[in-house]
Amino acid sequence: MTRPLAIISLLPDLLNTNGDAANARVLAQRARWAGIPANVIDVRTAGEVPEHVDAVVIGSGSDSDLISARDILATMAADLRVWTTAGVPVLAVGTGWELLSWGIELGDGTVIEGLGIVAGRAVPMQERATDDIVVDSRHGRLIGFENHARNYVGAEASPLGQVRAGTGNGAGTEGLVMGTLIGTHLHGPVLARNPGLADHVLRTALARTGQDYLPGVRTHAADDIAKAARNQIAVRLTLPTE
Repeated sequence: MTRPLAIISLLPDLLNTNGDAANARVLAQRARWAGIPANVIDVRTAGEVPEHVDAVVIGSGSDSDLISARDILATMAADLRVWTTAGVPVLAVGTGWELLSWGIELGDGTVIEGLGIVAGRAVPMQERATDDIVVDSRHGRLIGFENHARNYVGAEASPLGQVRAGTGNGAGTEGLVMGTLIGTHLHGPVLARNPGLADHVLRTALARTGQDYLPGVRTHAADDIAKAARNQIAVRLTLPTE
């Protein structure tokens, strides 16, 4: 591939309450450390969607912006379906994930219709989940911060992992994996805290272009910092360290 890797961040202004839009920058930097040129492209309207898309990041926003974000994402629904069908990796966090579902039920009984790209829906919890979460996944232990008022039910897909500590989807699992689309409640941003998941997304993106991904030497220091942060949380939660 002669062009730079195109990593798009959808609605980075509306969907960045917990800094999740930075996941796109994590992917781009890790690609560059591996000697692969990469650009982060902020997309705020359907007209800004580039011709080539190699990875997609959707962050989380406040409930007051749910309808505004949904209406804009709806203009890109066809693109999102094309990307997921074509195997483009999509990482959707928090409300960004919920908006791709069948719908979101709010505490007052209001239902916000989602885009219907992934099965399942978000339903109110009795108490908001605001704490560190630890998940066992095929990409290793994942640690992040969850800050959500809804569980996720009815998913017809595999979970991202099993919850060791925290709430997640509300039934012992966390997140959703549908093909190359990953939905998660983990903030942090999740890819900075969990390099194994970041590298999985990069490998998926590059495999579509016939390229291999080998982490660069400069990733090791960043990975050590992330590991130390995960271990610090593990100790606090009386879990084994890595």
